[in-house]
Amino acid sequence: MSKELDLQSAIAALDEYGYEKKHSTDLEQARNKQQMTRYLKSLDYSIKRMQLLQEAVNELVDEMQHQQLKNEKVQTFKTKVINLSKELDMSYDEVVNYMATLQK
Repeated sequence: MSKELDLQSAIAALDEYGYEKKHSTDLEQARNKQQMTRYLKSLDYSIKRMQLLQEAVNELVDEMQHQQLKNEKVQTFKTKVINLSKELDMSYDEVVNYMATLQK
C-alpha cells in the first residue's frame, strides 16, 4: 500500500512540475507572443531599458534575416551549378574550377 502511495505522489509531483514548467515565465519556455509578453513584463524594466531591448532585438532580427537571405542565395547558386554540371556532363568541382579560371 505504501509503494502505491509513493508512486501516486511521485506521479502527482511530476504532473505538477510539468504544469509549472508549461506555465512558467521563463524565457526558454516562451513559445508564443503571450508567453513572451508575460516574460517581458516579469522583467519589470523601465521604458528606457525596454526601448534599448527593442533596438537590440530589431538589430539582431535584421542581422538574422540578412544571413538567411545570404544562405538562400548561396543554396540557389549551388543548385544552379549542380544543374549546369549535369547539363555539361561535368562534376560539380570541375564546373567550379572552370568558373574560377574564367574569372582570372
